[in-house]
This record gives sequence, structure tokens and C-alpha cells, in this order.
Amino acid sequence: MSDQALLTTLVVGSGGREHTLATACAASPLVNRVIAAPGNPGIALDCECASIAADDIEGLVEFAKNESVDFVIVGPEVPLCLGLVDRLNENGILAYGPKADGARFEGSKTYTKELLLKYNIPTGAAAYFDDSEAAIEYLETASFPIVVKADGLAAGKGVIIAEDYQTARDTVSDMIDGGAFGESSQRVLIEECLFGEETSIHAIVSGKDYVILPASQDHKQVYEGDKGPNTGGMGAYSPADLIDEAMMERIEREIVKPSVEGIAAEGIDFRGTLFIGLMMTDSGPKVLEYNTRFGDPETQVLITRLETDPVAIMVAAAKGELSDVDVKVKNEYAMVVVLASDGYPNSYPKGEEISLPENIGDNEYIFHAGTRSGENGAILTNGGRVLGVTALGADLQEAADKAYALCGKIDFKSRYFRRDIGAKELSRA
Repeated sequence: MSDQALLTTLVVGSGGREHTLATACAASPLVNRVIAAPGNPGIALDCECASIAADDIEGLVEFAKNESVDFVIVGPEVPLCLGLVDRLNENGILAYGPKADGARFEGSKTYTKELLLKYNIPTGAAAYFDDSEAAIEYLETASFPIVVKADGLAAGKGVIIAEDYQTARDTVSDMIDGGAFGESSQRVLIEECLFGEETSIHAIVSGKDYVILPASQDHKQVYEGDKGPNTGGMGAYSPADLIDEAMMERIEREIVKPSVEGIAAEGIDFRGTLFIGLMMTDSGPKVLEYNTRFGDPETQVLITRLETDPVAIMVAAAKGELSDVDVKVKNEYAMVVVLASDGYPNSYPKGEEISLPENIGDNEYIFHAGTRSGENGAILTNGGRVLGVTALGADLQEAADKAYALCGKIDFKSRYFRRDIGAKELSRA
């Protein structure tokens, strides 16, 4: 690509996922200018930041036009569901991420479930309700434990595993009648509880073409030993050796290919990330959910492992030219450990000063998530998940050793992190 054709790229979002994507853009030979909106203090060390909220659709479109942005990468689900890509495309701006019709697979869990059942893609049995009385009547004959999900977006927190009837009944009442997640829980999906080990599959999709990235495994629950409430993710690693080559072929055959073809058959030209949450049950892989963007913290371990320029892959997908790209992955393992504020995912302190190391090693990264700038250059905590401490290694143990050693060089008053990320995988080694 000639100098004249280098891209001005806008990354939308402010979390660890967006810091990872902005870092990839800054390193890309295709990009000469990187802007993040709204960004965070970590992103601001290497890129420009514009104080425009990720859900300010018209503000982002006008900014992209005024700054002659060539390519937009949309990180979070909310702007995708609000139709940011539609509006950018209407203004002649190339963007990575599905339009609103594709983003609906994340915006509505019942919409996804209907597609899965229609195209015979393995998933748990389910029913959905807008009325709490009907839902409670259904629960009276259900088997427990059972899963109750808010239909809409709930920042990764709208899923409750109810161990008994009373818990399920209270959850349904809280969601539908009590508005626990606002409009997102006016409808609930009540789903068979699947047992096994969870894993995440990310496919970069462009219409009917797709590339499957290596398997990764997230750790959702806040406490060690997979205990406590669900979070947005406390750490992840890749590759997940739980998914060997034969199993990946099965997942592609039974789940990824029919998902991509089913979405296309519905008349949706999906160009972006299809993130498929799986439960590896005794009877095989089954779909828990679709997300329509890169996972967080999975992005931190997937993007850093790509040997092929991630920007080249995303541009090709957005243009409908994905079949022209040969995607190569480094022969290394990656781990991210999330440093959180103690109390997350419930109430937690903000505004604590973070002590960061001046220098870090090769293939080590500190991705900012919930941070903000303070006085005199200080970096302060500003969220539940504060930093994603990431490292690559020749094997998972080396990646873990490097990531945890780096965690030890970072401090803030309420710092909390799980010390068992990847422990199951390591115990199998």
C-alpha cells in the first residue's frame, strides 16, 4: 500500500478490548493515524483520543467525516446495536462490525435462540416470556438448576443460574416486574442449564466467508475456583487445548459454518466478529450465546497472537475480500489477568491512584480498561475491571508466569485478581 493510501483509523470504545485494537492499529503498516473515541489514558500514550461517547452515534459519524477517517473499528456492542455501522456506511466510511440487523444477535438472546433452533445448531432447550406469571408457571414443571437470562444487553451480568425453583421465581420477578436490567429484562429467556467446560470461538465473518481464530477460554466468575457472581471476565488464555484439531473441525462443521450460513440465509450481510460462546458438554459442543464483537478480555489474547496484521484482516472483512487474506497465528500462548477493584461486580471504589512499572518486557502488555487521568499525570481507577495484564510465552506456563510477575509490579489500594487463570489447562499439561 502506498503512503497516499495509508489509513486514518478510528477505534470506538474505551476498554481493554479497544486498547488492544488501538495498539494493533498503531503497529500496522496500513495505518498512519489512530484515533480512539472516547479512548482511555492507556490508549492516549500512543494514539489520539476524542471525548465522544461510544453511544453518541451522530457525534461519531460527524467526527469521522470531519477528520477524514478512512476506517472505523467498532469495539463495544451498544453502538453496533444502535446502528453505528449503518450510519458510517451511509456516509461512505468503511467500518468493521455488523450493521444493526447483525448486531441484533447480541442485542436479543431470544432472536439468537430462534436462529439456532431454526437451523438445527446444537444448543440448550429454552422458552421465553414477557409475562412473569407465564414464566413462573413454566418454572413449576422445570428441572433445576435452570438459567434465566435477560433478553437484551446487560453488560455481561444478565445471566443467573438458579439452583432451585424459588431462586428462579425471584429472578424472573426481579427481571420482568422489578426491571433489574431495565428494558433489557422486560423479556426473559429461560434455558436448560448445560454442564461442562466453557470456551469461546471467535470467527471473523464477511458475508459467507469466515476465518476461525484460535480457541480461547475466559474465566467469568469473580472468585478463584470459578465461584461467585458472573463478571465481564476476570482473565483468559489462548490457545485452549481443550479444543484439539478434531474438535475444532467438529465445531466448524456443526456450529460455525451453519451459523454463518444461517445468518446469510436470513438476508443479513454480516461483516465483523461472530463470537460464539460454547459449552463443551458430554454430548458435544452446544451454543450458549452469540456476541457480535470481539470478547473482552479474549481480544487481549487473540489479537496479540496474530502474526498477520489484524488491521489487514478487518479491512478485508469489511470490504468483502476476506477470502483473499491468509491469516497466520504465532506459535505462542497468551494469557491476560484482569486486575479489578475489590467489590466488583457489585459496588467498588473509584479514583485510586495506580502504580505502574516504568518498563515492561517484550511480549508483555498492560491494557487499560477502567482508568482515567488524574492530576500531575496520575492514572486513577475508574471501573470494576481496571487493567488487563497480558503476556505471551512459549507455553501456557511461561505466559502465566510472565503475566503474574507483571501483576506483582502494579498496585492500587483495592487491587484484586484471580490467581488461577488457566489453572485447569495447566493441570492437564
